[in-house]
Amino acid sequence: MALDGFWGDVLSRSQGPFKLRFILQPTMAAFFAIRSGLRDGRQGRPAYLWSIFTNPESRRSLLHEGWKDISKVFIAAIVMDVLYQWVAMKKIYFGEALCMAILLAIVPYFLIRGPVSRIARRAGAKGTSSNKAT
Repeated sequence: MALDGFWGDVLSRSQGPFKLRFILQPTMAAFFAIRSGLRDGRQGRPAYLWSIFTNPESRRSLLHEGWKDISKVFIAAIVMDVLYQWVAMKKIYFGEALCMAILLAIVPYFLIRGPVSRIARRAGAKGTSSNKAT
């Protein structure tokens, strides 16, 4: 039943003050994911999230690299949610703020970086094969 309250609070956030963050924060996360995915594709690296799960020896460095990309957006998401809670609900729930930051910053980053990397790698491979033909 606590989840019902949480999801109700999440849905109410999209209607209240600071609702623009539901567009801005995922957009910023997508920007950093696309930038990193393109870099991964140019370097011929495998998809980011897949590498985290399947490559334990480089997991720590991959997570560190991802955190460098997304940390500012994640912290801004927490701050914006705390401000929203203070203004709209007059209470602060840090667990909810953390969950919102994960939903608005980290999830989009993970979902976008890998596919962009694969697309960039394929586009780069096609570009080099067409260059060899000329």
